[in-house]
Formats: sequence, structure tokens, C-alpha cells
Amino acid sequence: MAELPTLKETVEKYQLLAKKSLGQNFLLDMNITGKIIRSSLNAQKKESFAGDSVYEIGPGPGGLTRAILQANPDVLTVIEMDERCIKIMNDIKEIVGNKLEIITGDALRFDFCKNEDKKVQIISNLPYNISVPLLTGWLKNMQYFSALTLMFQKEVADRISAPTGNKSYGRISVLSQLVCNVERLFDLNPNCFVPAPKIWSSVLLFTPKTEKISKVDLNKVEKITALAFSQRRKMIRQSLKSLPDLDKLCAAAGVEMTARAENIAPEQYLLLAQNAAI
Repeated sequence: MAELPTLKETVEKYQLLAKKSLGQNFLLDMNITGKIIRSSLNAQKKESFAGDSVYEIGPGPGGLTRAILQANPDVLTVIEMDERCIKIMNDIKEIVGNKLEIITGDALRFDFCKNEDKKVQIISNLPYNISVPLLTGWLKNMQYFSALTLMFQKEVADRISAPTGNKSYGRISVLSQLVCNVERLFDLNPNCFVPAPKIWSSVLLFTPKTEKISKVDLNKVEKITALAFSQRRKMIRQSLKSLPDLDKLCAAAGVEMTARAENIAPEQYLLLAQNAAI
């Protein structure tokens, strides 16, 4: 890795101005990218990624890519749409060889669960415009992953980790907290990025809970939370009135008919889903 040019030199070589259409804000400070990896490893009680396959989405100029590779994964697979960034990845591959695999394509269309004989990790400064759809897809298939280390807009991270009753608590809070233990590693000032966004960012670690939830039940949770949070100021006797035998469902889940969407815990949404005929 020492043979590579600095990130600043790489950006200048490929005239890598961030594209707003791709949700790009580049992280060029290797102290920060190194902190992301160290924080993730420490929280997972690991010394390296030896034995792990790792995916990175939208590697950009490769700052996080370099930090991941220095933590010695069995293989790092990067998924990128920007041809300029793919050229940068090829430069890195010339140094590290088969440690790095490069896939040109859209991460939203990629099957992360195919042909894997072991669980994988995803580590990424996510393109902010597709961060929630990507996370939702991964949460539904969390049995294939050992951990997700992801950077979001701080506002989105607040929604993901919000407790029941909080004004930021919503559908993505319920799904994330049902499937995973969510830990905030640290927040980042906008000035850490090029160009600097208007908002702070946060790095979250998702590790799967021991108890598994079926895809059928997760899909039902999604449907019920969509109904509940689309009318979040209304009592659920109104927002969930389309569910058959709502009074019996609520009694079984320990939910008051006068409760509002943000007052129902993730585990209660699961009980509603498991008993609902939808």
C-alpha cells in the first residue's frame, strides 16, 4: 500500500470531483478512515478482518478501501458505478492482487447473499441518497452477515437508533432494532469530507441478534409499520383499523388501542405481525 500515491494525488490524477447525482462526498483523511476500522474491530472484539470477506459500496478515491485492506480481510469486494473510481480501484489491485475484487454495477441490484460459503461484513461510507434502501435489504438478509459498519447522515443514524417514544423513532428504527444490536461508533464533522456536506455524519455498527426472525414476519412488520407511521399522530385503532381483529392483536401484543405508532416497541410490532392475517 505504501507504493500508492496519496489520496490527494489520486484525486488530482483522475480529476475526481464528487458527483451529486451519485450521492458522493469523499473521505480523504486516512486518520478518519483508520478510526472507522479500528472502532469497528474494537466493538467486535477483533484484531483484524482475517478470515472475513468484506464488501465496500462506492469506494470513491479509496481511503476507506486502503484502511480495510490494512486490516487484512481474506478478500475485499468493492462495488462502484463511477468509471473514474474504478480506475483508482484498478491501481490498488495492481498492488494487492486478488485481495481486491472490483464489481462495476449498482449496489441496489447486487445479490450480496449469493455464492457465499461464509458470512461477510459490509463496511461503507454509503451514498446518502440510497443508504436506507440498501440497509433495508441487508436487514432482511442479516443471517448472511456477521456485521455492518456503515456511515449515514446523522439524521438518518438518529432515526435508526431512536428509542421507542422518541420523535425520530420510525419504521427503520423498528426494523433495525428487531434484527440487530445497533451501536453508534462516532460522529463526523462535515469538514471531514470533500466537498463538505451541510450535515454531520455518523458511523453505526450493526451486529445480528441471536434470535432469528423469518422473512415472512419481517415483511409483515414492514406492512404494519407502513400503516402505523403513515398516520403517526393518530391512535392505532384508526391507523391500523384495516387489520382483522385488531383488538385481539393488540391484546396479545400488550398494546393499547389508544397508543400511537411511536409508542409501540419493536418487539410489540413483531407480535402484531406474527398474529396478523395479512
